[in-house]
Amino acid sequence: MGRLIVILLLFLSFSGFTQISLCTWNIENLGDSKSELEINYIVSKIKNYDIIAIQEVVAGYGGTQAVARIADELNRTGEKWDYKVSNPTSSSSYKTERYAYLWKTSKVKLIGTPFLEPKYNLNIDREPYFATFKYNKQEFTLVNFHAITKSMQPETEIKYFKYFFNEYPNLNLIFVGDFNCPQSHSVFNTWRKNNYFPVFVKQKTSLKKECIAQECLASEFDNIWYQRDKIEISEKKAIFFYTDFNSLQTAREISDHIPLTVKFYLK
Repeated sequence: MGRLIVILLLFLSFSGFTQISLCTWNIENLGDSKSELEINYIVSKIKNYDIIAIQEVVAGYGGTQAVARIADELNRTGEKWDYKVSNPTSSSSYKTERYAYLWKTSKVKLIGTPFLEPKYNLNIDREPYFATFKYNKQEFTLVNFHAITKSMQPETEIKYFKYFFNEYPNLNLIFVGDFNCPQSHSVFNTWRKNNYFPVFVKQKTSLKKECIAQECLASEFDNIWYQRDKIEISEKKAIFFYTDFNSLQTAREISDHIPLTVKFYLK
């Protein structure tokens, strides 16, 4: 009986909050190389979420078109979707890319125009892509990011994110993407001091080239970071899409990273 009362109280407390479902996915080389079957498969994995944040959209020809193809297929599922694709990141020393957001228009409304962060683009090779959404008079801002590779020391650019807490004090920031760095790294200590915490802990997200002893994931790179005093997490899930395929090599034609998803309430 006591347990039922606790569950009821939790339900009542959450009922006053806004629940949003979010998916973040580094879809390797998302461009014109993706076939119709691959696009349809990607859609099958993301269609049940309210907002999708994508990293590694090809900067050149085919990248924006691939996101449009995904949006078109999502619109065939019975829900109305919209999308935004960033300009190419301004990196001159590494691989420039685009970011993308897709969202259900019945669930959230885009506020203003998404933008690539302008102040630290010389310090961050692929500067993050900000987008603010609104639902039931509550707003939150996604910060979509793809760091430089581990060998290039992504912590040297992640360290600049600590300035965003003061640069954007009025925004409810949620950081998503591929950090190429585990959440346990000391570079995130400043985040924790500012009450930002990772949704996933010790969850590997990048695919190996071959499974070894049934272990197919390599590193803890992707994550979602949120402010505990503004957001309540109700559910989190890693999507092990590679189990749908006969080989890891075939799965890697979709991507070399798995999607991460979360359901959360805005307090």
